[in-house]
Amino acid sequence: MTTPYSTLPGIRFLLGGAFALILTGCASHLRPPAPLENRSPSSSSKPAEPERLPPGHENAGKPGYYTVKPGDTLIRIGLETGQNWKDISRWNQLENADLIEVGQVLRVVSPGQDPSQVASRPVVTPRIEPRPIAPVTTAPVPATPPATAATPAASAPATPPVAVAPVPAPAAGPAASAGRDADDDVNWLWPSQGPIVTGFEGTRSKGVAISGKEGDPVLAAADGRVVYAGSGLRGYGNLIIIKHNDTLLTAYAHNKALLVREDQMVRRGQKIAEMGSSDTDRVKLHFEVRRKGKPVDPVKVLPAR
Repeated sequence: MTTPYSTLPGIRFLLGGAFALILTGCASHLRPPAPLENRSPSSSSKPAEPERLPPGHENAGKPGYYTVKPGDTLIRIGLETGQNWKDISRWNQLENADLIEVGQVLRVVSPGQDPSQVASRPVVTPRIEPRPIAPVTTAPVPATPPATAATPAASAPATPPVAVAPVPAPAAGPAASAGRDADDDVNWLWPSQGPIVTGFEGTRSKGVAISGKEGDPVLAAADGRVVYAGSGLRGYGNLIIIKHNDTLLTAYAHNKALLVREDQMVRRGQKIAEMGSSDTDRVKLHFEVRRKGKPVDPVKVLPAR
């Protein structure tokens, strides 16, 4: 008995169906892919946010303001501008004194002060200028009263002493010469009696280096208030900064031990630290005098040694 598909027409039917299925599968593979949907933002999407400007940018370049540079801290800015870093923080209402950014513009004079007037006062390095001493003048000698007959000449009163006009006393130290700010009237003292091993250069050396032995006393060069005591300023080691008035600061670096704290009042000649070698290669005191933040040569400000 034969099946329906054993005949020639049946075989043709089966082969035709298989061929149709093969064509259908090939067609599905040859069909072009569906176009990709463009999901990139178009020009009509949300506009880009404007570039963020640093705080205080509107005051950049104005007198009494400072633009933060890479590596700056409030302590360094205070030293460079002659101010207490805590005052700068308060004047700019900084919530965190450690968070300042490059390009930020900070006020570095008191809000009650006119920045233009502060900036107009020139920075003058004291110079030694000869000042003539007033000549000594002699007052006329009063005539000696004649001796009376009742009074022997030997008992006559002695001739009164010659009156000499006082000679103006020179001010202490070579800084008391013409061409200096009135705020420079400070009674200075050298902070250490050791020899100076590095002089003032202005750029590479903003002060003088005084050598000594570890533990030697470091003295306050004048009366003032400690505005910084710590090791947060790179290159200075254990550092003390004293503010003497609105114009003058002194800095004492590389100490072994600090004996005063911030906001403490100190007196001229008071021991404030012990000499050391923190953040340097040898025992020494790096000492700076700054007027309105600008370094000046201590040798020209302090008394002659």
